[in-house]
Amino acid sequence: MDTLLLVDDDVSLLESLTLHFEDAERDGQPRFQVVTATTAAAGLQKARESPPSLVVLDMMLPDRSGLDLIEEMKSVCGDAPIVLVTAYHDMESTIRAMKLGAFDYIHKPFSDPAALDLVINRALSVRQLSRRAATAELDTTAPARLGDLVGQTPVMQKLVKEIGKVAAAPRATVLITGESGTGKELVARVIHNYSFDDPRPFVGINCSAIVETLLESELFGHERGAFTGAATSKPGKFEVADDGTVFLDEIGDLSPQLQGKLLRVLQEREFERVGGTKRVTLQARVIAATHRDLTEEVKTGRFREDLYQRLQVIALHVPPLRERREDIPLLVKSLLERINGRVHKRVTRVPPEVMEALVRLPWRGNVRELENVLTRAIVLSPGEVLLAESLPRAEVPAPGEQSDALSWLAPADGPLPTLEEAERQLIERALVLTRGHKGRACQMLGISRPTLERKLAKYGAARSVKPPLKTVS
Repeated sequence: MDTLLLVDDDVSLLESLTLHFEDAERDGQPRFQVVTATTAAAGLQKARESPPSLVVLDMMLPDRSGLDLIEEMKSVCGDAPIVLVTAYHDMESTIRAMKLGAFDYIHKPFSDPAALDLVINRALSVRQLSRRAATAELDTTAPARLGDLVGQTPVMQKLVKEIGKVAAAPRATVLITGESGTGKELVARVIHNYSFDDPRPFVGINCSAIVETLLESELFGHERGAFTGAATSKPGKFEVADDGTVFLDEIGDLSPQLQGKLLRVLQEREFERVGGTKRVTLQARVIAATHRDLTEEVKTGRFREDLYQRLQVIALHVPPLRERREDIPLLVKSLLERINGRVHKRVTRVPPEVMEALVRLPWRGNVRELENVLTRAIVLSPGEVLLAESLPRAEVPAPGEQSDALSWLAPADGPLPTLEEAERQLIERALVLTRGHKGRACQMLGISRPTLERKLAKYGAARSVKPPLKTVS
């Protein structure tokens, strides 16, 4: 039975709400125990005596404002949601209430009790979900982490090892490739941080974000009077980086003219400011990154082959998120900590079904998209639990269409299998196609490794595969 604490100075309203909630039943049993108070002080005292499951708090009380009471009530009631009610339509108070942690903000009089019931039921459901999430064990081991680089899958472990080797050669040029949003700049910063024992400058520039006429000046600097508007001399990124690192993001978007100048800088380790004659020595390491296929760009003549060869002294590839879905729970945990601090929230609990939904999403935008989705979900979540309703929906085939991956399950001359049988057959088929490799089977099925292990235990799918296969990690 849930305990509701109603705090309002309107005695008649308290009486009607008490009757309304005490009449509610679940499975033939009373659903609510109702406790009432007419002042803030009495409400706090009742909360200490009988910790409520939910608090309905009036905005205007005789001794204190409901807004002023929210934080103290939360400290007494723990995870009990607080629903603030008021007779005034005040936008500023609504914003303040939600910012202080109220679950919802509704107006009275309650012309439709069903609307209040909807809010109460949703608040209690979120509380229950939050508690379930708090007790769920995260079936993962400690991540292989360098700074904020998170991952324990084989492809990430390989990348981490390569970063360690690169860090041991702090002057070697590095080319980082990977789709947009995979974290190429993060990899560059990790390389930089582990290359030097003492702090050195890390200077980044996005080659696609600056117009070509200004990019040369940004890279190499300029002298006073070099062009219209150059009122003073200015050092460029290569100079500012000193003996640290210059990170050239989206190097594939560099114009042919600047490609030639960059090639000379990398070959000679010297450059001149725009409008200058003095030679400046390049002391910094150059790390470049691109989401483009530079091999294809070279074939089509859009990128210089000699510059490509000069850049890829050491080449690193950052895998897309869909190729390392087993890392998503670790990434979620890491990103939650960062995002909560940034948006001043405390969303720390992720129910298992929500985590599984996150693992299944296509993530075309990779880790950047995951961070954006989590940020939105955290901002919209009223309590400490991440809600599934705040997540984007996974794409499904249009009505009447059948996925090619599932068409073999529905032969024209036979009935459809049951859901469990279809799931078992899918797992068997994935293991056959991957020759028993569990990691690739997870990627193919769009599920996490713990989920696959649970399904294998449930169906004994690995044992029923013919011919017998030895599953590998």
